Amino acid sequence: MPSIRTVRVTRYVTPLREGGSLPALVEADDDGLYVVKFRGAGHGVKALIAELVAGEIARLLGLPVPEIVFAELDQDLARTEPDPEIHALIHDSAGLNLALDFLPGAVTYDPATAAPSVDLASRIVWFDGFVMNVDRTARNVNMLVWHRRLWLIDHGSTMYFHHAPDWEAEPGRGRRAFPAIRDHVLLRRAGTLTHVDAELSAMLTEPALTAVLDLVPSEWLANGSAGQGLAARAAYLRVLLERATAPRPFVEDPAQLGPSIDEAHGG
Repeated sequence: MPSIRTVRVTRYVTPLREGGSLPALVEADDDGLYVVKFRGAGHGVKALIAELVAGEIARLLGLPVPEIVFAELDQDLARTEPDPEIHALIHDSAGLNLALDFLPGAVTYDPATAAPSVDLASRIVWFDGFVMNVDRTARNVNMLVWHRRLWLIDHGSTMYFHHAPDWEAEPGRGRRAFPAIRDHVLLRRAGTLTHVDAELSAMLTEPALTAVLDLVPSEWLANGSAGQGLAARAAYLRVLLERATAPRPFVEDPAQLGPSIDEAHGG
């Protein structure tokens, strides 16, 4: 059964000003450096839920993801921060946050200079289709190269269905196609997508997905009510099981999935 370590943030090192959530490099009580994602940022705990669940599903599928830890943050760390935006973010994020192990010296993956194997590309595209990741495009690859290995990062924008009102009660939510797969930076290399489909889907059993969802802190799901937390956990499981059930729409020929992100927005 997977488990997540908890560290306590002891020092705010520097902001990482990529995207709108303003993650930061921090030092923890184990002397490690981590990239922390704040519960007080734009999408709140839902982005942390997506980061945790998608990241651990990737690990379950054998894909390389930096270690994910819970990060306890004391609002007193905000006292010495002169930037008012960062001060407010730290203050509003007191309590349990999420962080990824910092990979020193890692560089952003450049599709023009390197390419993963067809098998690895297919596995990554399959995973991103499963978790509905809109953030693995040429404009925002969200992959690092570290020690000559590709690492997947930044999954806070996956599972975007949970931002919809009353998503828990909507039947068939997990059976929807995923047109954004057409914009995936590795799609052209994913030549064995249908071949890895059976293997990867077989790993996403109900017990395996339940174990991943059990990692999500109840306070992130509860919304003030323990009953709501239980219902939300069950709803996440239902949607993920629906996506894992054959036939899987995100494995179909991307040309049949409708317009790409750019086309849908008139780009």
